[in-house]
Amino acid sequence: MTSPRLPQENRPTMLRHVDYLLPIFAALISAVGVIMVYSATRGPATELLPAQTRYLERHLTFVLIGLVAMFITAWIGHRFAQRMAVALYGGLIFLLVAVLVAGVEVKGARAWFQFAGYQLQPSEFGKLVVIVVLAAWFGSVETVNAQRLLVGLAMVALPTLIILKQPDLGTVLVYGAITAGMTMVAGVKGRHLFILALLAITGTVVVLQSDRLASYQVDRLLVFIDGESNSGARYNLEQAQIAIGNGGLTGKGLFQGTQNNSDLVPEQQTDFIFTVIGEETGFVGSVVVLGLMALLLVRIWRIGQIADDRFGRLLSAGVFSMILFQIFQSVGMAIGIMPITGIPLPLVSYGGSSVLSTFLALGLVQSVHMRRHDYRYSSTF
Repeated sequence: MTSPRLPQENRPTMLRHVDYLLPIFAALISAVGVIMVYSATRGPATELLPAQTRYLERHLTFVLIGLVAMFITAWIGHRFAQRMAVALYGGLIFLLVAVLVAGVEVKGARAWFQFAGYQLQPSEFGKLVVIVVLAAWFGSVETVNAQRLLVGLAMVALPTLIILKQPDLGTVLVYGAITAGMTMVAGVKGRHLFILALLAITGTVVVLQSDRLASYQVDRLLVFIDGESNSGARYNLEQAQIAIGNGGLTGKGLFQGTQNNSDLVPEQQTDFIFTVIGEETGFVGSVVVLGLMALLLVRIWRIGQIADDRFGRLLSAGVFSMILFQIFQSVGMAIGIMPITGIPLPLVSYGGSSVLSTFLALGLVQSVHMRRHDYRYSSTF
């Protein structure tokens, strides 16, 4: 008797379709991140005061766990995430509400859970949940009409409003970039996109003029267009630009950055990690790092193009939009062309939640590539 035919996605043959460049680029970028985090946090490293390795050890642990999580996610498959879209969304809303009640406050924002010395930021993983939910919702039809668009926007608006209560405007901006990128790829009509853009601009103005954000947060957002500002944000921006300018063409050498070693740039291991890259490796090193990130983005875009279903295509578009915006924003605020927000440089900045969520996202994109010859799966919605 002939054995029943197994679905192709459950066969070991899917390993033949692994995109090896995706994890290679991710690993190389992460290696840069490990070195830069160590340089930003090691301290002066004198004979009396040895180099500090606490941040290095933690960040390396996050990267290794992230690599394993990426492979596990790719093996489980993106279609499992599609089936779990509703549960994931419900879990996200629960965690975002819970963190407002039981979370710890760091630098004016209540956005983290504290566990045995480690912090977990639900809104970071929420980026991935939003991508999965929108991909499932928009991917279930060939044409996204106005009604489906409005429902999709409402799905994003609920977690966004909760995150504004933390408040964390940087993460809200990433959610907006994800939504914008996915709606364009979903085939939303031009007039609907225009209306969406107007709503986004109006919402931004309303938030800036409300009392939801503290004055120092507003200063950080507007400092890149206010050259006469004397706020602490202006000082932070000036120190970041000095650090990058010190790097010149080839940099001052690893662990030799004067601004870095003097601890003049704030949040060097997180928000302003690009200043460490710029000062110690110079223009050449910065171009190499950004080049690796560009290659990673090209692979994500290519995988989205060859996906065999709308869900996989939209999923890849969401991950692409998330990473692209975070790169542009993180680098842009360091050189003074974008507002200062707490957005990490993907796979480089210190932060377990950011590193893990990015690797999980890449795992889902890898799954799209591995299963691009499978049968179509019916949508959750």
